[in-house]
Amino acid sequence: MFIVYNLAMTLLSPLWVPWMLWRTKRRKEAPNWKERSGNYSEVVPAKPKGKKRVWVHAVSVGEVIAAKPFLRQLRQLAPDCEIVLSVTTSTGYQTAKELDLPPFDYVVYMPIDVPKFTLRAMQRVQPEVVVIMETELWMNFLWAAKVFDAKVFVVNGRISDKAYRLDTKIKFYFRALFKDVDRCLVQTAVDQERFESLGARNVEVFGNTKFDEAAGAVSQSSDDWRAKLGIPAGKSIVVVGSTRSEMEEDLVLDAFFELHDVVFIHAPRHLETAGRIETAFERRVASTGKKLGYRSKGESGDYILLDTFGELGSVYEIADVVVIGGGFDDLGGQNLIQPLALGKPVLHGPNMFNFRDVAAASTKAGASLVCHNSDELAANIGELMADSAKRGRMAAAAKELIHASVGASNRYAEAVVSALNS
Repeated sequence: MFIVYNLAMTLLSPLWVPWMLWRTKRRKEAPNWKERSGNYSEVVPAKPKGKKRVWVHAVSVGEVIAAKPFLRQLRQLAPDCEIVLSVTTSTGYQTAKELDLPPFDYVVYMPIDVPKFTLRAMQRVQPEVVVIMETELWMNFLWAAKVFDAKVFVVNGRISDKAYRLDTKIKFYFRALFKDVDRCLVQTAVDQERFESLGARNVEVFGNTKFDEAAGAVSQSSDDWRAKLGIPAGKSIVVVGSTRSEMEEDLVLDAFFELHDVVFIHAPRHLETAGRIETAFERRVASTGKKLGYRSKGESGDYILLDTFGELGSVYEIADVVVIGGGFDDLGGQNLIQPLALGKPVLHGPNMFNFRDVAAASTKAGASLVCHNSDELAANIGELMADSAKRGRMAAAAKELIHASVGASNRYAEAVVSALNS
């Protein structure tokens, strides 16, 4: 399978290389191609004699955030171990660099999955343990880890409904991948069944680190953020987190223009879409007198675009209601755990398969509501704004759900440290 995979990579390079270049040009900041080719000589020093290293890979923003509590526990349990964090996207890199007291020693871009690149990177890092957050498995990277006798763990593992439907069609490929994975530590029993059906060994349920991150998050005071964003005291606020398509942007804007006397703070998943949202806003504004402002420019307004890195989590604190994107369109949804931990009523679409267990549990507990279109979204926002008692019930249910779900990060860290010391 290894030979077949690399032959396919070579033959298909006229397709995937231009696609990769096109994808990176859409981002505000291009990745470091030197590091993507596995050359870490300028950022990761040669491994000191007697030191141990753990290489943790987190693809993008979501995985970096999920990795934070695990990395902190790992640092606490193995303070003398060096931790190398790799990411794939420029947004993931930016998020990692902006972490307070970063719980790692070095951050790099993941090498492109070509044998020469992965071997070069692995030779520089020389980890005792490689940890892959969630399910980012690449054959040459796993092969290179085994060339250097590293133990390979999947941590916080999950397989979405959509991904699983595709994965089952190429089980032979996953069986080959999982031969180089020593332990798969996953979020739920459903994930365990799916990993095992694809050929994974030593699969155990440990829970979801995102509950730990959300429960431990420290936010700024509501008054501080209101002042920063120029929102008058007593004004109702809806925070929209991580919309991912034009369809979702239009749905949110349509709901906004159905409501009165409510400020929306909208943080798109990809910052480069802010201009598109502004254009769509201007098409609707007509003579309403409503104003759009950019957070990056220090502007206020009735509709504020949060086009900045790293602020959404704390801005949730001033929300009366939170709208989570990714699930109105068929995209799998975005992370709703953070606003739930802050005790915020959450509204989301029906397609939350990337967070299926959390979304189902929060809906069942009465902490979140499903909206299928802009009319339902506007109606639910209006009802919640008018009913403080209902908001209070949803807030209590949200906090109770989070409190019952913490502790996974420590379990994951203990497992990795055990492997590190064995």
